[in-house]
Amino acid sequence: MSAADAVVIGVDYGTLSGRALVVRVSDGAELGSAVHAYRHAVMDATLSAHRGQPLPPEWALQVPGDYVEVLRSAVPEALREAGVAPEQVIGIATDFTACTMVPTTTEGTPLSELPDYADRPHAYVKLWKHHAAQAQADRINELAHSRGESWINRYGGFISSEWEFAKGLQILEEDPEIYAAMDHWVEAADWIVWQLTGEYVRNACTAGYKGIYQDGSYPDAEFLSALNPEFSGFVTEKLDHRIGQLGERAGGLSAAAAAWTGLPEGIAVAVGNVDAHVTAPAADAVAPGQMVAIMGTSTCHVMNGDRLAEVPGMCGAVYGGITDGLWGYEAGQSGVGDIFAWYVENQVPGGVSAEAEGRGLSVHELLTEKAAAQPVGAHGLVALDWHSGNRSVLVDHELSGLVLGQTLATKPEDGYRALLESTAFGTRTIIEAFNDSGVPVTELVVAGGLLRNAFLMQLYADITGLPISTIVSAQGPALGSAIHAAVAAGAYPDASAAGAVMGGRRKNAYTPQPEAAAAYDELYAEYRALHDYFGRGGNDVMRRLKAIRRRAHHQEVTA
Repeated sequence: MSAADAVVIGVDYGTLSGRALVVRVSDGAELGSAVHAYRHAVMDATLSAHRGQPLPPEWALQVPGDYVEVLRSAVPEALREAGVAPEQVIGIATDFTACTMVPTTTEGTPLSELPDYADRPHAYVKLWKHHAAQAQADRINELAHSRGESWINRYGGFISSEWEFAKGLQILEEDPEIYAAMDHWVEAADWIVWQLTGEYVRNACTAGYKGIYQDGSYPDAEFLSALNPEFSGFVTEKLDHRIGQLGERAGGLSAAAAAWTGLPEGIAVAVGNVDAHVTAPAADAVAPGQMVAIMGTSTCHVMNGDRLAEVPGMCGAVYGGITDGLWGYEAGQSGVGDIFAWYVENQVPGGVSAEAEGRGLSVHELLTEKAAAQPVGAHGLVALDWHSGNRSVLVDHELSGLVLGQTLATKPEDGYRALLESTAFGTRTIIEAFNDSGVPVTELVVAGGLLRNAFLMQLYADITGLPISTIVSAQGPALGSAIHAAVAAGAYPDASAAGAVMGGRRKNAYTPQPEAAAAYDELYAEYRALHDYFGRGGNDVMRRLKAIRRRAHHQEVTA
């Protein structure tokens, strides 16, 4: 086989499905792809995998076997579509939503697959948007600040309820039997690589951003014991393991995984990675100042910097967290596309759906068309984009959504546009936090499914005041994983070099319109006033309402 014929496979594990992409190593050409939806999707209301028992509010679980089915189904299908022979494949790499955690035995068997624990919610995968560990996150943050822990400032002053330590502490305190049975607390990004290779290797990206691993160590046992005496051994007993750097070879494809996928045994399997972080080289956007926003159900903002700075409310600063030799910064919004989907599914009258169907449009397309016809501010609304809590810059998943200004004249497209704008205001808040901290953002590069909405992209340019570049590939994370597979297979020295050949972006695809930008400045000031009032202690009504909801749910379940 000539070098020109070599291909790699990237597998992107999203919230609802996994995608396999076959990519030519020499030029990044995308030859074939396939998607496999998770059979159990997201379990956020009932434990549908076992008798359908109700789940409390803010839970989000998944079934790990669904991830393996992606390898069995999507990888062979993508190969068939690409029309390439298996022997042309020199490597495979995967990326995952994060922080998504799997409790396992020593051998890597998920506890949910053991008959004794199949009815225990804490035995299942905790998806990234499992936000029920906010109380534990609050205690971690309070203790870190009271003790002056140096690592807390690397995370903008807050550890999220989405991350490894808060979710692990929740298991200990709510189901100690599951905690005792758990030999490894594994990022799904690493668990799937374990299934591919038979080797458990933690990846540097999630260890740094989600596992509080800084300067070669985790929070110490004294800190953990102060949270809960039974938590003192969490790192040494459940978490700590060999860490692999991004783009490294984690191992060779095992015989079992070769049988699942139809790929040659022994080919390179890259160390695991996160869907957002792999996308930066896929957009050829790894230089300092280039912020990559991966916009889908949520948005993750990643950017390299040449210096370490403390940015309030960021998800982390990790050396080499995106590419070698630079400080990788991460921030994000927990709900974006999810908010738009919620609105369409729950807040739109039947007449709008009928009109969309009659015109051959989706409801999203119809509402976007109607919203785009309005002048800035004509709806008289301003919204807070916290329907899934706030990841950055407030790092508080007790916060909730808000739409202010509704009247009896408010139309469905008004609310829809206000929600679109709210997510752009949230991104502007993040960008300003970086700028104010000495990490300037000079270009916003968008990837993900939402870039298909041209009106939304122009709205983001107008609200942020930045030029918007767009990734060339429609499958950015899968391409990013393929790029890392090429590096692990030795075809390129690093992800930056591979991305320069295999990735790409359309520079300045959207630029700010001065008149709209000025009008949005006025609305943004109102957004920030609400943001600070409800998010910084001016009024804790959102937290109180969630507490009332939890009490009501508990009474209903125990009645």
